[in-house]
Amino acid sequence: MTKNNQNNPNIINLDQAEKVDNRITENNSSNEDRSSYRQIFKATSLFGGVQVINILIGIIRVKFVAVLLGTAGVGIMGLLNAPIQLIISITGLGIAFSAVRDVSEANAKEDGSAIARTIIILRRWSWFTGLFGAIVTISFAPLLSEWTFGTTDYTWSFVWLSVILLLHAIMGGQKAVLQGTRQLKSLAKAGVLGSAFGLVTAIPLYYFYGLDGIVPSMIITALTALILSWYYSRKVIIQQQNISKNEMWSGGLSMAKLGISMTLAGFISTLSTYILNAYISNNGGVEQVGLYNAGWGVVGQYTGIVFTAMATDYFPRLSAVQDNNEQVKKLVSQQAETALLIMTPLLALMIVSMPIVVRVLYTSAFLPVVMFANLTVLGMQFKAVSWAMGYVFLAKGDSRLFLFLEILSGAVMLGFNLIFYSLFGLNGLGISFILSFIIGGAIAFIALWRKYSFGFPRTFFLRFLTTYSIVVVSFSTVFISNSIYRYGAGIFLFVLAASYSYVKLNQLMDIKQLVLNKIRRK
Repeated sequence: MTKNNQNNPNIINLDQAEKVDNRITENNSSNEDRSSYRQIFKATSLFGGVQVINILIGIIRVKFVAVLLGTAGVGIMGLLNAPIQLIISITGLGIAFSAVRDVSEANAKEDGSAIARTIIILRRWSWFTGLFGAIVTISFAPLLSEWTFGTTDYTWSFVWLSVILLLHAIMGGQKAVLQGTRQLKSLAKAGVLGSAFGLVTAIPLYYFYGLDGIVPSMIITALTALILSWYYSRKVIIQQQNISKNEMWSGGLSMAKLGISMTLAGFISTLSTYILNAYISNNGGVEQVGLYNAGWGVVGQYTGIVFTAMATDYFPRLSAVQDNNEQVKKLVSQQAETALLIMTPLLALMIVSMPIVVRVLYTSAFLPVVMFANLTVLGMQFKAVSWAMGYVFLAKGDSRLFLFLEILSGAVMLGFNLIFYSLFGLNGLGISFILSFIIGGAIAFIALWRKYSFGFPRTFFLRFLTTYSIVVVSFSTVFISNSIYRYGAGIFLFVLAASYSYVKLNQLMDIKQLVLNKIRRK
């Protein structure tokens, strides 16, 4: 600045004003980032709690079924449920998931007319897909009974269960409304209460009617879930709209376009799982299949706390800003970073406690699964980052690219699974899991970078390296032969991971203030 400028009060005032404006902008940006991190943390805590409750309810349900109905009851329930879920995934056209994107986008723009049109189209198409699924189930009931049980004795069971297709489709539409309009607490309440009421109503049916109570219990559980979702979703007030048949048809097809890609991706995943299970059974025996599913069940259930929150909260938030690549880049980074910080102590704890968890949930006969499960843990952080990026394609409605990447990633994972299982047995599947998500994440990153100029900030890579190093060191403790030293080292690393995550999360969102605000509100 020149001397003349220094003597000019107007220029000084302008400079000062500019500095003030910059500080205000920086503070606003910082507050927005803190608010975003807090939202991610709240959603993960909320739906993580729901996931834990649902796991406990599921354990109780399985226990009652085992005691009251025996192994036959467990088997019949599983055999009835599998084809019903398959038909739901095919005939539902993925509407319930893809509609979340449209509802979220309209809700972010605060466009009441667009929100109303989207919800009305969603609800009517939910009825259509539900009725379609019910008709398919009734039409194929004799064949489903024959294919599933080797007899037509269960034909009427499938006929009655066709009701579930309609109930599930309508419920899915109602939940999509809650998810898209950010009614997360209502969505969580509906999920928990639905599971609890389903359990309470099922136990008396099992007790008094035995195996004959299975079908009624499945229908009542679905009906309870529908009633609860309707009760909470009716609180979302929408404007009256006159929608033509052409608009109804084109709007539904637009939702189905992305939904069908989701359905195909899910089918590919199911097919890959079937091929892998068949390969393991033919080469290692049914015991190896049981160990594989048990190990994956332990890790998948407990890390599901993070991934459930991603599907429920992160996807609609991402959909709301999908037309702004800078906002998308920032939100993906925030979601991935928060997921890493939340998962790190959880993964460290899982590694040290895996033998105990396996004994509690199963028996000591399942202990050979511990190493496979721990290797899978090493891949979970790569999965979290990969998922955070993968949702961008869905939020942007890029169904073709999403489906192509899913097919490519699925082929890579299946190929690795078959190769590494043949080389290293069950533990090879853990190695395959790690490599598959490293490669899958790299493919997703390249696709996002080339099409949307996507990238992570440098601080993110440092955060990933630190958190992953803690998990790798925790994994190394499994090779310590002395149990006291092993558990001691594992607990120390868990405390270290928890402390690190708390410090970093507190820097990002001020957890102390967040807790104090909640206490004051209560």
